[in-house]
This record gives sequence, structure tokens and C-alpha cells, in this order.
Amino acid sequence: EMQKQQIKSDDCLHELINFQYGYIAWCLGEKRNKEAEQYLKIAESNLKILENRNYSKSIISSYNAAFLGFRIGLNSVRAPLLGPRSVDAAKLAITQDPKNPYGYIQYANAQYYMPSIFGGSKQEAIEYYQKAEKIMNSDVNLRRNNWNYLSLLTTIANAYVDTGNLWLAKTYYERILVLEPEFNWVKNELYPELLKKLKLWKTIRKY
Repeated sequence: EMQKQQIKSDDCLHELINFQYGYIAWCLGEKRNKEAEQYLKIAESNLKILENRNYSKSIISSYNAAFLGFRIGLNSVRAPLLGPRSVDAAKLAITQDPKNPYGYIQYANAQYYMPSIFGGSKQEAIEYYQKAEKIMNSDVNLRRNNWNYLSLLTTIANAYVDTGNLWLAKTYYERILVLEPEFNWVKNELYPELLKKLKLWKTIRKY
């Protein structure tokens, strides 16, 4: 509905791009690649408009990093070419505005999904996710009614699960459910799965 509107303020267009960014990521996770590519083209066009209006350079760089990452998700063969460009865009976003959490998130994403043989590091990714969390925690406007904040907390929790820090993951899932009790993905899938793993871990330790 927002895309259909003829007149969009800069902030409205930024919000629209942010929604498209989240939806593209969901499509990729659901293997709906054709739909992801369709929305990515629209989001890239919107971002170009915002860039031409001299909107926040750090925000523009953050989304450039994210969209390059999506391009890799759509075609992994392009990773050697697009991967370094995505990392550079994320670094640029951080340099342009050290208080912009989204630059840290995109740099962390690049580190998390990049194979270690090419320089990726899940531990470094977690550190940058936490830097983004710290920035968002310091500004109520960045976390109140903001799906990106819940997404970040979920990403950190999932990263802890992937790296074997189950108890830390548990604290994050519980924080999320305090903030949003009806976050169904966490409530019905991620948190119950973690509790099963912890129960199994306790059982193994007994023997």
C-alpha cells in the first residue's frame, strides 16, 4: 500500500525500504527467490531515489550493504565479487555515522555468513551485533515499536545457539518474549527448540 502512494516524504520512503528489506530477507529464508528478487529491484529503485535526495549517507550505505548481501543470497556464484563490496559498504556506513546501528548489523551479517576461509568470523559477528544492540538500547526511539530491534535480539540469540552458547541464547529469547509475548517464531519454534536442547544437554551431563 505504501509503494502505491504517489507522494512519499524522505522518512516515509525510508520506512518503506525498511519494510521491503525485512520482507526480502523473509522471502529468501522461505526460498521464495523470485518474489525476493522482485521486491529487491523495487527496494533498490527506492533507495536510489532516497540517495538522490541526499538522505543520510550512513543509512544509504547500510542498505547498499544489505542489498548486495541479498544478491549473494539469490546467486552465491557472485559472492567473490559482491561480498567484498557488501563489507566495504557496511564499513563505510559505520564510518559515516558511528551511532547508526544498522551499519554494525550489516557488517555483522557479512562476517556471520562469510565462510571462515574467506575471513568470516561468527565471534566477530556477535561482537558487532552487540555493538548495534548497545546503540539501540541507549535510544528509546530505536527500540520502541521497532521490528528491527526484535530482529536483532533474535539474531543474537540464534547466533548463540549456533555457536553453542545455549544459556546466553535462553536469556535473549526470554527478553524477547517479555518485550513481545506473541512473537510466534520465538514463542512457538525457537524457544521450545532451545529448551529441548538444554534438557538433552542436562541429561547427557548426568551420564
